Amino acid sequence: MIIQYVENVFVDSYFPTIERTFIKSLTFHGQPYDVELIDTAGQDEFSIFNGKHALDVHGYVLVYSVTSKLSFDMIGVIRDKILNYTGTDWVPIVIVGNKTDLQGQRQVTREEGEELAAKWKCLSCETSAKTNLNIGRAFELMIAEIEQSTES
Repeated sequence: MIIQYVENVFVDSYFPTIERTFIKSLTFHGQPYDVELIDTAGQDEFSIFNGKHALDVHGYVLVYSVTSKLSFDMIGVIRDKILNYTGTDWVPIVIVGNKTDLQGQRQVTREEGEELAAKWKCLSCETSAKTNLNIGRAFELMIAEIEQSTES
């Protein structure tokens, strides 16, 4: 998903084994941003989030596959770790259900994603990195969440 967003390319076989950082310059509501994106997709449940991911981070995009209930459950574990490290009960988060192009393999409904977002008081959307559906929107929602959190 990040590669599609940053490089406008879909990589069918992407198996990250290490953390990767990407930079994207963009304009949102007339304001320029240099966004640093950290892809932690290759990490297991024990190392998937550590304290360095809480330092100087303004927001989080938590991505699950709509074809995997396990990945949907895992974003809850990740969120708990984020809140634990930040010492707060809320941080800017956008929940993203990816792989909507695989409707026949869907294990997580759109409603489940929306219900979780309502519970966490955050924004959500569904995307397809393969078809580039809503990829930019997911990150625009993240910037909107960050802007809102800094205004309040």
